[in-house]
Amino acid sequence: MEKMRDSHESQNLILAGQTDRHNVLPAENDSTSSFSAMRHRNFQLYFGGQLISNIGTWMQIIAQSWVVYQIGHSEVTLGLVAFASAIPSLLISPWGGVVVDRVSRRNLLVLTQIGSMLLAFILAALSFTGIVREWHVIVLAALLGVVNAFDAPARQSFVPEMVGKADLPNAIALTSMMFNIARVIGPALAGLLLAVIGAAWCFTLNGISFLAVIVGLWMMDLPAHQPPHNTASPWQQMIGGIKYTARSREMSALIMLSLVFSIFGISYATLMPAFVEKVLGQGAMAFGWVNAATGLGAVVGAFLLAHRVSRGMRGKVLLFTNVAFPLILIAFAFTVYFPLTLMLAFGLGVGFMAQFTTINTLLQTRVEDAFRGRVMGLYTLTFFGFAPFGNLLIGFLGEKWNLSLAMTLFAICSLVFSRLIFMRTPEIQKLP
Repeated sequence: MEKMRDSHESQNLILAGQTDRHNVLPAENDSTSSFSAMRHRNFQLYFGGQLISNIGTWMQIIAQSWVVYQIGHSEVTLGLVAFASAIPSLLISPWGGVVVDRVSRRNLLVLTQIGSMLLAFILAALSFTGIVREWHVIVLAALLGVVNAFDAPARQSFVPEMVGKADLPNAIALTSMMFNIARVIGPALAGLLLAVIGAAWCFTLNGISFLAVIVGLWMMDLPAHQPPHNTASPWQQMIGGIKYTARSREMSALIMLSLVFSIFGISYATLMPAFVEKVLGQGAMAFGWVNAATGLGAVVGAFLLAHRVSRGMRGKVLLFTNVAFPLILIAFAFTVYFPLTLMLAFGLGVGFMAQFTTINTLLQTRVEDAFRGRVMGLYTLTFFGFAPFGNLLIGFLGEKWNLSLAMTLFAICSLVFSRLIFMRTPEIQKLP
C-alpha cells in the first residue's frame, strides 16, 4: 500500500532526474512588455495590496530594531530578535510547503495576514502603554516567524495561479520590485515617524496595512480549489519534495546558493542600528535613509530584471552578483563618509535583488506544479530558517569584536562558499 501511495511521486522523481534540463518554461515572448504580468486583474490586486502591506512591514522592521537597541544598546539582542523571528522557519517551513500543496493558497494567505495583523497590534499596544521590553519583542518576533513559515511558501506558490506560466518570470521580478519599493518608502517613513511620533504608531500602521492584502485576496476571481488526489501522508509528501529537489543538480545548487547568501551575505543588516550609531555617528533618521538607499537599489535591480535584461543569461547574472555583492559589502563596512555609505548601500540593494530574484525565477521555472509548494518551502527554509544562525553569530562578533571586521568576515565567507558551489555545479552559470 505504501508503494502504491508513493507511485505517482516516484514517477515524477524519475522524470525530474531525466529531464532536468528540459523542464523549463517556453521562452518569453520578445513583444511582451516589462509589465506584462499587470494585464492580469488578480495580479493587480495582489500587487497593490502587498505594496501597502510591505510598506507597513518595513516600518515595523525598522522601528522594532530601533526600539530594541534603545532599550539595551546590545548588538547581541539585535541578533536574538532576528534569530527568534527566523528560527521557526528552520523547523516549520518544510511542513509549510506540504500544507501549501494541500490547501487553498488564497485561504492560507488570508489566515497568515490576519495572524500578522494581530501580532502587530499587540506590539503597538505594548509600546503605547510603555511596558514593552526586549523579551516581548523576541516572543512576538518568534510568533511572527511561525506565521511567515507558512506565508512565504504560500506567496511564492500563489504567483503562478494569478499570471500563468508565460508571465511568471515577469511577475516574480515585479513582485520583487514592489517589495523593494516598499523597502524604500517604509524605512524613510519609519525614520520620520520614529523621530516625530514614536515607534508605536509604526506598529499600528503596519497592522492596519494588512487589511489591503486581505481585501485584495477576497476580490480575486480564481477557480475553485481542487484538493490534490494524493493519498500520501504529510511526512511522505515532505520527503518526496526533498528527494525531488535533491535529484536536480541545478535546483540543489540554487538552494545551496540561497543558503550561503542568507547566512553570510545579508546578515550584515542585523548590525545596522549599531553600525549607524557607532561607526557613522548618526541617529534614527540616518538609519532610515541607509535602509531606504538599500531598498532603492533593490528596486532598480528588480526593474532591470523585469525589463528582461537578464533574459537568456540568468546564470551569468547570478555568478556576477555572487562576486560583486561581497566586495561591495567589504567597502561598505569600512566607510565613514555618509554619502558614500548611501551609494554603497544602493549597490548592496542591487546585488541582493539580482541574487534572490534570479534564484527564485530559476527555481519557479523549473519546478513541477505538484511540487511547487514543497520546493518553495525549502527555498523559504534557506532564506529564513538558517539566517538566524548568521544573525546571531554576526551580532555576537559585532559586540565582542568589531562591527566592520565582523561584516568583512561574513562577506569573505559568502564569496568563498558561493564560488565553491559554482565550481561544483558549473552548469548553473549557463542557465538562461
